[in-house]
Amino acid sequence: MPATSHSAWREQRARAVTAATGNLALIETRWTGAKPDLAAERAASAATVTVTELKRTSLESGEIEHGLRRWDADSPAIRAFERIDAFEYDETWVISGEFVPVSGERTVPFEHIRDNGSTRELVVPGDITVEIAGEQFTVAAFDDGGKLLLVFGDATNGSETYAPGRFLFVDRPAGDTGFVELDFNRAFVPPCGFSAQFNCPLPPASNRFPFPIRAGEKNVVFGDDFDIYTA
Repeated sequence: MPATSHSAWREQRARAVTAATGNLALIETRWTGAKPDLAAERAASAATVTVTELKRTSLESGEIEHGLRRWDADSPAIRAFERIDAFEYDETWVISGEFVPVSGERTVPFEHIRDNGSTRELVVPGDITVEIAGEQFTVAAFDDGGKLLLVFGDATNGSETYAPGRFLFVDRPAGDTGFVELDFNRAFVPPCGFSAQFNCPLPPASNRFPFPIRAGEKNVVFGDDFDIYTA
């Protein structure tokens, strides 16, 4: 991927996170128990607000829980947003790997940022084996709408990049096994770096690289001393 395409990707990212239902717009995630009355919720909301529904499996009971999200196109986070800091494009961080699928729906426990140390089982359709700095790593990427999503950590977290870790989309190989490209220049700050109303997965031990990956996004920058945790 040439640097010009990378610039276009960064511009697309800025548009996406500031959209009416982009990461910065999420102002509430509320678990309602029963399926919410979206019509009533929408009727009671401001014109700039979009209401959507979601569901999850309860960690305690295993039952399906229903909830809703409110997205405000004029949220305080959108108004305070300045930019996403990122490293300069570096072609050495475009790395080949091999994806090997597994039979059945294997799951891997992922701790989530708002689950107080509990884990949620996410389906991991296979492993990616990659060699970096002469060392071989096997990492778990779960399925996200047909793409592989790698949740990873490295030695920059907390000092140069978003502390909990970063995300990277990887295209599945055409035959569902074989060569994949990991372009760490497209590593991105997960949604929970833009709004505290998201509950993002954290990197499992296998996905933590013991060296710095100075490529991709670093952190979200806000003006006016804005803090997503006190907004």
